[in-house]
Amino acid sequence: MRRSLERIGPNTIDIWQWSIAAEAAQAEAHLPLLSAADRARASRFIHARDRHRFIVGRAGLRLVLSRYLHIPPARIGLAYNVFGKPRIAAAMIPELHFNLSHSADVAMLAVSDHYPVGLDIEEIKPLKEDVATHFFSPRECAELAALPEQDYLAAFYRCWTRKEAFVKAHGAGLSLPLDTFDVTISATEPPRLKRLDGDVDAPSNWSLLELMAPENFHGAVAALTIGNAVRLRYRREDVFRIKTSIAHPGHSDLQQHRNGGSRPIQA
Repeated sequence: MRRSLERIGPNTIDIWQWSIAAEAAQAEAHLPLLSAADRARASRFIHARDRHRFIVGRAGLRLVLSRYLHIPPARIGLAYNVFGKPRIAAAMIPELHFNLSHSADVAMLAVSDHYPVGLDIEEIKPLKEDVATHFFSPRECAELAALPEQDYLAAFYRCWTRKEAFVKAHGAGLSLPLDTFDVTISATEPPRLKRLDGDVDAPSNWSLLELMAPENFHGAVAALTIGNAVRLRYRREDVFRIKTSIAHPGHSDLQQHRNGGSRPIQA
């Protein structure tokens, strides 16, 4: 009998975290979890470390999604909008929103069954140039410039990750310039979208949340919640132990998915 799908609910966004550091043998062991398109993409990486990180990141993503969808990881179809944001491709699958981000050896994933989501995580590093003036709005740049020097770096990464998370949740990619909207920056002010050019309702429709990231990282989550309050639920399970029977389904399980709709586009 087919198990019921795991539900998250309208007040929660699930957060998953795993390491994408891997030696060659460890990375190769995860290849069966990837789609054919994933494996082809992995083969195009020039540097081995980048290839291994991609494989482990993609394997973790597919294992987590398989937990919610009860579809073998390699058979989960992914499609992309015109700006490159991924989504579940198969029409027969209940709506599931997700967004993956990785920095250095850390991957984090946000999953919601109600709202478009975006997540960004960044390793905190010294800035080699004045990045803010190239990308942030004049208001944000002025606020950053007024901070004491010792507070600047943390504030910069708060601003950067909140803006990146919003852009990813919005789905418009690089077509939405970072200076067309403002976010809160101060450590004493809750994460919030303050302004979006051309959309006066955006601040009340979008939620920004601070991500509980590992030490020396900063992160944020954005979601189109239309005013609903949401919380982040941190899943503590080991992603790579989600290798249950769904990883090797029987013929009848596969047939149920085939009969439920068109064949997923593999990505």
